[in-house]
Amino acid sequence: MAAAFDHRFLLLSVAMALSLFGNSPSVAARHLLQVTIPPLPAMPTLPKATTLPPFPTTPLLPTAPQTLPKSTAPPLFPSTQMPTLPTIPAIPKVTLPPLPATSLPNLPTTIPSIPTIPTTMPTIPFFSPPPSTTSP
Repeated sequence: MAAAFDHRFLLLSVAMALSLFGNSPSVAARHLLQVTIPPLPAMPTLPKATTLPPFPTTPLLPTAPQTLPKSTAPPLFPSTQMPTLPTIPAIPKVTLPPLPATSLPNLPTTIPSIPTIPTTMPTIPFFSPPPSTTSP
């Protein structure tokens, strides 16, 4: 969707730019179409490719034997018994004293109500207009 918007925006901006130039871009384009362009140079011909010799059909490497001879190398590790490691003493278990039996304070479970704001303005007696002295 964004790519289509960018494409439309580009076309709109090109159209507006061309309309600002008036008639001169079309005249310039017509002039470019009427100009004779010199012909391009001819493509050089490449030399004919030489053919490669065919692959040999006989195997070049000797074949591997089907069975391998048994190795006569000495063993890597001696057959003597390894010495045993000393045992590590056990860590004594630590017991913690019990926690004191204090209870948590009680939290309120209800939300207090917000007081209502009065919508009428109270009247103040000394700001009221004085009574009229004439009767209509």
